[in-house]
Amino acid sequence: MNTFSHSIIVIILFFFLTNCKKTEQATDTNVVEKENWVSLFNGVDLENWKVKITGHPLGENWNNTFRVVDGVIRVDYADYTTFDNSFGHMFYKTPYSNYKFKMSYRFLGEQIEGGENWATRNSGVMIHCQSPESMELDQNFPVCVEVQLLGGITENEPRSTGNLCTPGTHVSIHDELVTTHCIDSSSDTFYGEQWVDLEIEVRNDSVIRHYINGKQVMEYEHPVIGGEYNTLTDLDGKALKTGFISLQSESHPVEFKNIMLLELH
Repeated sequence: MNTFSHSIIVIILFFFLTNCKKTEQATDTNVVEKENWVSLFNGVDLENWKVKITGHPLGENWNNTFRVVDGVIRVDYADYTTFDNSFGHMFYKTPYSNYKFKMSYRFLGEQIEGGENWATRNSGVMIHCQSPESMELDQNFPVCVEVQLLGGITENEPRSTGNLCTPGTHVSIHDELVTTHCIDSSSDTFYGEQWVDLEIEVRNDSVIRHYINGKQVMEYEHPVIGGEYNTLTDLDGKALKTGFISLQSESHPVEFKNIMLLELH
């Protein structure tokens, strides 16, 4: 091969590799542009959220349970004397079907007097919820799928988070119907007041996945209405394909921040 031919080949390879790199960069840019995450919390107030607390009408934020403190949402019991079965949920205004949801959470301080033992360092994100308007006055939990959030209590005693609970619902795992109310995830245990990152991937009623600090810890499919805590008995067996998202107050102070949603198509 002469020197001229060799030079031509080098030039062609240079342009080929350069164009490939540009194409790769353009593809990466397009992926980023399609990830149109939106914030569900403005960092200032509870606009676009609806509070429902057991024993109180929709919209009454009993004892200022859900409040904004230093730019985060805090479940706070400073104005309580005792918990008195005041289970609460704060619903975002819009129902969703196919999406990714992410946020950070942490538990604070001590549980309010009167809370259940199992509710210590316990909260949740409820997905595919019934509408807050359809909840009964004294209903403790919406019919939904719960992504249960737990904090470690005793050192060296595992207590996973990003678990699955099913108030008024059932799911399938590996194509088998599961009627157990709560199922532990494969996550680590998190102690103290450290922030933990949660992400939930919801694909209609086909598959739902939980991630903790970027690691997948739970997967299941085909949520349906039925079982314990079901107040919608006339809808037993109906597939849950869409619903509201709510944050839970269950007697232990907890904070939520960086609450984001990405709709999937």
